[in-house]
Amino acid sequence: MEEELTYSTVVFKNGGGHPKEKNEDSTIYSTVKTKGTASAEPKIEGEPHKHFCLLVVCVCILCVLLAACISTIISISVVMNKQTETFKANVNNLTAENQQLIMERSVLENKTEELSRDRDDLNWTLNIILKFKYFPVDKYCRDKQCQPCRQGWIHFQGKCYLFYKKSYPWMTWQQSQNYCKDEDADLVVVDSLQEQEFIASHIKFYYDNFHGYWIGLRKNAEGNWTWVDRRSDTLGYWMKTVLGDAGPCALMIPNQNSTANWDPAYCGMYNKFICESDALIRAH
Repeated sequence: MEEELTYSTVVFKNGGGHPKEKNEDSTIYSTVKTKGTASAEPKIEGEPHKHFCLLVVCVCILCVLLAACISTIISISVVMNKQTETFKANVNNLTAENQQLIMERSVLENKTEELSRDRDDLNWTLNIILKFKYFPVDKYCRDKQCQPCRQGWIHFQGKCYLFYKKSYPWMTWQQSQNYCKDEDADLVVVDSLQEQEFIASHIKFYYDNFHGYWIGLRKNAEGNWTWVDRRSDTLGYWMKTVLGDAGPCALMIPNQNSTANWDPAYCGMYNKFICESDALIRAH
């Protein structure tokens, strides 16, 4: 935009202070630049352009910051996803290892239980052997394979039973007990209905209805029925009718009800008998 120029003439009039000088008018020309009226503010035509440039710069900065934030968020998200996958993988590995440890623990517990059972079985066998003055290896361990009972004895629930079946000689109650003692055993002690039924199923009729098999039960000095291991009888499988004269020793009579086949007989009567001992190998 071209500048407008205004010319003005200024005339200075001399007073009377200088008489010697020529009274001449002096004219001085000066140039004054003006822009519109004197009271109007000057216009800055480049100011909108500057504002626009500043706005563009701010927008660019915001875009850069936004892009940086988005990039950072994406990077963090990727890292977190990787960490999550790694964490899940570690959890799965730990879970598998834990299951493996549980299985191994179960195996060890079973093995420990098995070893404890074997130890208890060996202690049981040792205690049985120690009851013998001379352990009959040939009777228990035929062909280098040990059995729970000696040859000729019957195994039942951790016990061995000898049913005396010889036709001669029969024996009194005390003779029968002595015979069992010589075999490191005793006349049988009945502890349960199952044992009573087992014994009753293995005795057979012989000679007459008055004869049976001696068991380890007799009256003590106080008149109470007591087993050879000194326990009092609590079962009482006595016959409803006494055969002959009653005595202080107990016979088990064949072919009778298994819960009512005991007969109180005279101890000097000759009969067969039943011996009982612990099995060499503990039953499970």
